[in-house]
Amino acid sequence: MRPGLAVVLAATSVLLLGAAPGNAGAPLPARMADTGGGTQLITAVAAKTGSTSGTVTWWDRRNGQWVKTGSAKARFGANGLVEGASRKQGTNTTPTGLYELPYAFGIKAAPSGTTYKYRAVKQSSWWCQDNDSRSYNRWVQPRPAHCRAAEAEHLISYGTQYAYAMVIGFNYAEPVRGRGAGIFLHVNGRGATAGCVSVPSDAMRRILKWADPGRKPHMAIGTTGGVTAITRY
Repeated sequence: MRPGLAVVLAATSVLLLGAAPGNAGAPLPARMADTGGGTQLITAVAAKTGSTSGTVTWWDRRNGQWVKTGSAKARFGANGLVEGASRKQGTNTTPTGLYELPYAFGIKAAPSGTTYKYRAVKQSSWWCQDNDSRSYNRWVQPRPAHCRAAEAEHLISYGTQYAYAMVIGFNYAEPVRGRGAGIFLHVNGRGATAGCVSVPSDAMRRILKWADPGRKPHMAIGTTGGVTAITRY
């Protein structure tokens, strides 16, 4: 994580404040105060905090301009979205903010052309969500005794959702207990998520083939207005 980014995320939502007035017609990333410093960006936008659906768009910065590369309908937490700094674990809310994407993973093999770090899910792969574990909000393989099975996700059990996924760096670099663990961008399940962002399988495959680690992609999650707005004038 870039120095100081975690502090900004934890403090307020000003990270996503918009650029100067009069820029309303510019592409969404151009209206954001911070896009992570790279030349690739994924935005996940909902109409309001109570929304369980919205749009995921991925962007490239070319010749000094942000260009829309692809988009897909998205699903959010069953209880909508909430500012990342105030989120609580187990609330089925998707955290807003700007996040790194540490690595991708999946039960299926990485789509041909994927260059992002991609971890294969095995029978022994778990994601620890146990607040009492030193492995809180981390992939563990095998699951250690200090991470209770009842407080962890057995990744291979989610054959549809985790066919392809990317880790969203929410509460990841310096985990705060009780804030939440296991927030991913993954394939759609049957409905709203437990706090992740999900898209159709084809979109997830396209994102994985598009993402270039050398271009430092980030993901911004927010609403179109209010304190969780992805942009604000």
